[in-house]
Amino acid sequence: MSTIFAPITGRGGAVSVLRLSGAEALAITASLCALPVPRRASLRRLRHEGRGLDTALVVVFPGPDNFTGEDCVELSLHGGRAVLAAVSHALTALGARYAEPGEFSRRAFENGRFDLLEAEAMADLIAAETEAQRAQAVEGADALHAACASWREALRHIMARQEALIDFPDEDLPPEVEAALRTGIAELAAEMRAALGAAPAAERLREGLEFVILGAPNAGKSTLLNALAGEEIAIVSDIPGTTRDAVGMRVDLGGVPVHITDTAGLRETQDAIEAEGVRRALARAGRADFLLLAAPPGEPFPEAPPGIPALCLRTKADLGGTEGFAVSARSGAGMEVLRARLAQVAQDLTDTKGAAALARPRQIACVRDTAAALERALALPDPELRGEELRAASLALARLVGVIGVEEVLDAVFSGFCIGK
Repeated sequence: MSTIFAPITGRGGAVSVLRLSGAEALAITASLCALPVPRRASLRRLRHEGRGLDTALVVVFPGPDNFTGEDCVELSLHGGRAVLAAVSHALTALGARYAEPGEFSRRAFENGRFDLLEAEAMADLIAAETEAQRAQAVEGADALHAACASWREALRHIMARQEALIDFPDEDLPPEVEAALRTGIAELAAEMRAALGAAPAAERLREGLEFVILGAPNAGKSTLLNALAGEEIAIVSDIPGTTRDAVGMRVDLGGVPVHITDTAGLRETQDAIEAEGVRRALARAGRADFLLLAAPPGEPFPEAPPGIPALCLRTKADLGGTEGFAVSARSGAGMEVLRARLAQVAQDLTDTKGAAALARPRQIACVRDTAAALERALALPDPELRGEELRAASLALARLVGVIGVEEVLDAVFSGFCIGK
């Protein structure tokens, strides 16, 4: 396997850390400087083909007890682009190559340093924008890992009982064995279905929510968006129909990432472009997680699409008419209360209530397939056929942690990492 390298720190800082990993990592480093004692940061002058490259801190991490499970070296260089380019050129000349996105983590997975659930949790932690996403990546992933270990152990015991029924059909086993087997299958399937029930909330937190502002022209939607975003995102005008397409901003509401979207004003119009904006507004509202139905004093509220939760919001409260939930984006009246309400909505929509965080479609599919196989097994009276379904359940559960899996799945997981991870 080739030796790879990439910066593992962001560019523009005073120090840039370059990581090498692979069978030739130590030999390549030895061509640049004297190797230091393993796991001890040492100052070294890096040289290649008779010219100095940089003075760097060099740390050697022999495998397998390190991140990737193979020989690694980290070079803490000065942060200039020219320094990084010169050292990268030298490493390439010595036989290393630039790492692909997620290649370090994939090697760690393939060398048994962590499983696929831990790899996905790491990717989610790197991508986390808010505190709630960070907590999900750490605590939710831990809960999922613990649940998976419990499921595997329960399934192991179930399969052992099933094998006893198959191997000793004439041994007059007590009926309690069959009863315990069926109870165990039913309980395990129910536990997995409960985890699947919490999955949509976990997915929403990982991906972020969309709140859409819906209302007639001049209902104060754009001014409301700007006030919630804290900056001028949408054009505000007294001319009806100014907003003709969806305009939005991603904000942090109670630790949950929420994209708040302003849409075209809802009305009948002969203007083809404005009519398309209205169509897009209604389509966007139909896909939203939550709607803000905006109307100024004395005007009717728009109707929410079926099944989409909504808040009727009386805008322009500074003009009078403060019945219901009323705000004034211009004066700020009621805005803090609105932000708190929206933060609570966001938290409610993403609350998994301590369940294992099935936040990725792959994870959901594995658990769903496992539960379905268990339920098929429960419906079968024949021990041999039931055993086949239990084996199918075991294989589906093994895919969850990556014990087995196809290359396409691994490619999809690790390609989402940044270069250097």
